Amino acid sequence: MSDRVAAVDCGTNSIRLLVADVLEDGRLADVHREMRIVRLGQGVDATGSLAPEAIERTRVALAEYTGLMREAGVSRVRMVATSATRDASNREDFFAMARAELGTVVPGAEAEVISGDEEARLSFTGAIGELSSAAGPFVVVDLGGGSTELVFGDSDGVRAAFSADIGCVRITERCLPGDPPTADQVTAAREFATERLAEAFAEVPVENAHTWVGVAGTMTTLAAVALDLPEYDSDRVHLTALTLDQVREVCDRLIGMNHEERAALGPMHPGRVDVIGGGAVITEVLAYELSRRANITQLIVSEHDILDGIALSIA
Repeated sequence: MSDRVAAVDCGTNSIRLLVADVLEDGRLADVHREMRIVRLGQGVDATGSLAPEAIERTRVALAEYTGLMREAGVSRVRMVATSATRDASNREDFFAMARAELGTVVPGAEAEVISGDEEARLSFTGAIGELSSAAGPFVVVDLGGGSTELVFGDSDGVRAAFSADIGCVRITERCLPGDPPTADQVTAAREFATERLAEAFAEVPVENAHTWVGVAGTMTTLAAVALDLPEYDSDRVHLTALTLDQVREVCDRLIGMNHEERAALGPMHPGRVDVIGGGAVITEVLAYELSRRANITQLIVSEHDILDGIALSIA
């Protein structure tokens, strides 16, 4: 008999849910997967605290998630909070809210802030699960709203990891106010991304990687737009391989668009419209550096990421 678990990943931009059955061989079988944009990290970079309205948006989404968990008969749950919460002076307000909601599923369950290092390791575990070990070593990039994790490893596990203090929300709020951004703003954003990622590349030996795997909403959205999908289709996106020329083309296209043009794209989630350009800037810098340092020629985009890693950690 399988064991049913739930994983919740609450990041800077989105909150996501995975309900899965743990099979006898330790693998996961999806029961339900869902993502909502709540922008928990709204203004954190500037104010150092979580906005009350952002906490309330997150509470509404989490309350609906816990309702789904109860209906599904979940026996264990783990919720992790990442970059925005690590940075916030009033994070206890968030934790009190999460404690109240999660306790309706599993008494005593709480959200936890994980380190950037653990975030990276959980993402790696989820991302490479379906890839052949022969494709390794891997560099997995989890490009979030407030941070970007670089993880190097192989089928035996993680060898090095680093969490860079940059993400699509953070870079947009700091560098890209224009609609569309001006050339000077884009240049400043690229310089900011290069600076923040430099320490990650100094710590993570990407020169030994054979395969680049990208996870999280920026990467999956870039893949969906590159595939010219009429609407978002996770099955089509999962394990899509894009050449670096395709990556640069779709990134340049998105960076140059205004809000209305991005919103009109079929697979674009409304909550990503304002920040996808920032994510594209970071992705361009990653593509340049990985090509230069490791002779990487393509990006594989995975729908499986930290959520799967969280679920496996309690399986």
